[in-house]
Amino acid sequence: MVPQLDRSIYALVTDLHERGLNRDVAVVVWGEMGRTPRVGTQRGTTAGRDHWPQAGFALMAGGGLRMGQVVGATDARGEAPKGQAYTPQNVLATLYRVLGIDPATTLPDHQGRPVYLLDDREPVAELL
Repeated sequence: MVPQLDRSIYALVTDLHERGLNRDVAVVVWGEMGRTPRVGTQRGTTAGRDHWPQAGFALMAGGGLRMGQVVGATDARGEAPKGQAYTPQNVLATLYRVLGIDPATTLPDHQGRPVYLLDDREPVAELL
């Protein structure tokens, strides 16, 4: 399925760029976690690839973000972040900023107390 996904993302991003919409539209392809490079390496199973939750990915394009770069790295086995680690909250803070939403916005909880949209409101600096 990856070749089809790759062609689809390429077509979408290219079309947005050709139409001049790449500054107005953000595209995000986001995985929930990393996966081990081999089938069943963690628990001795053969049913699939195990989870490495410390290392995931997000592909971002458009939205006026600085493109053409890889941000972040993992160790040699792809298990854990190397250097600056970004979290899903950092990705959301970046997207909120693109959408014109202040990540420091608060909403009332059920008792009327203010709750921040995100606990970590720092965007991915390399993209801005």
